[in-house]
Amino acid sequence: MRRTEASGSTGGTRAADGRAGSGAAPGGQRRADTGGGLGGLARGFAARMRGGEFEPLPGAVAVALLWIVFQSLDQQFLSPRNLSNLSIDIVGTGMIALGLVFVLLLGDVDLSVGSASGLTAAVFAVLNVNKGMPEWAAVLAALVVGAAIGATQGFFAARLGVPAFVVTLAGLLAWNGLMLYVLGVSGTINLPEEGFVNALTSYYFRDVAVAYGLAALSVAVFLLASYRDSRRRRAVGVVYRPFGVIAVRTAAVAVVAFGAAWILNRFQGLPLALLVFLVFVVGLDFVLRRTYYGRRIVSVGGGGEAARRAGINVVWLRISAFMVSGTLAAVGGLFLASRVAAVGQTSGSSILLINAIAAAVIGGVSLFGGRGTTWSVLLGMLVIQSIASGMVLLGIPTPMQSVITGGVLLAAVVLDSLSRRAQRAHGRA
Repeated sequence: MRRTEASGSTGGTRAADGRAGSGAAPGGQRRADTGGGLGGLARGFAARMRGGEFEPLPGAVAVALLWIVFQSLDQQFLSPRNLSNLSIDIVGTGMIALGLVFVLLLGDVDLSVGSASGLTAAVFAVLNVNKGMPEWAAVLAALVVGAAIGATQGFFAARLGVPAFVVTLAGLLAWNGLMLYVLGVSGTINLPEEGFVNALTSYYFRDVAVAYGLAALSVAVFLLASYRDSRRRRAVGVVYRPFGVIAVRTAAVAVVAFGAAWILNRFQGLPLALLVFLVFVVGLDFVLRRTYYGRRIVSVGGGGEAARRAGINVVWLRISAFMVSGTLAAVGGLFLASRVAAVGQTSGSSILLINAIAAAVIGGVSLFGGRGTTWSVLLGMLVIQSIASGMVLLGIPTPMQSVITGGVLLAAVVLDSLSRRAQRAHGRA
């Protein structure tokens, strides 16, 4: 019952350090970030490292190192054009990885997300282009198909007890075959240039005020939320962040937000795709941290048997998590189709699944369940897409991208295992 009791206070404890389901001290309180200003922040950081709470540090370090290396090898890597394109390229696979977070937090896995994204994109293209259905209705149909795929697989895994690995592996094969059937003999369907889906990855907010306004709003919301949480935690007598620490963290967020806005405005402005992706990241992060449903997802991943004894409907939670995964696979499939303005037989390839899982794990989502956030996906996608973008600029063959990405994924899994071992040694896992 230790996991369930700790997760019952996650609305307070997770707000203290921005991660879900990790590092709770006895009694549901955080050890880190107590008083003492910057000194307390440093001591708290060191304590988390010793306790195995590495994320999101490895992902952030990996992004920084990759950018330094690739920029030193090719001066175009950190150009506004390349970074703007990179910010769009992360969205399609990133959406799929966001859905995977819900499944991975439960300690399950969904191997069908790549094929599901291809099938739902094919459904949209056939209905909209071949059958003349209005675009909004075709999009809705694709999302419904994605949710139905998730519900079907969740039913077999949660209700019938079939291992999720086997169920979703079967789905990987079945949905890919169904996609080829839906596409028909042509094999490829081009999307209309004037359509909304096509505009998802081609539209930019060219007014510089949009990017800077979003940056200012993000910083303000972060500051107010952090200050409000600190006051609330102090009022109830649990550990909290002093204002000095909040100010330092807010300054760091401001540097990143306004730096990104400045770079994007130097090219064509804020991409619509990136804005939508960030809205999903923030919104789903709120769901996992602040809602009854999200807290139960994390608690079940931390200890399924304890969650059952606490009266949590584990079967429904698992089915719903697969539905979220299927729906976001459909969203990702639409963004991927938008990027190439077509749906073809290569849509939903196996490399898409690998990159989606790698993005979540590299960013800090644990394969053992119970630990990770949607922000992990953003970090992981930056790592993966930075590797792909840098190698294209350097003219390195595509197969080598898979070799390096595989090495980074292995390192992330090893680090995850070491983190879990360290947390067990400190009585936190």
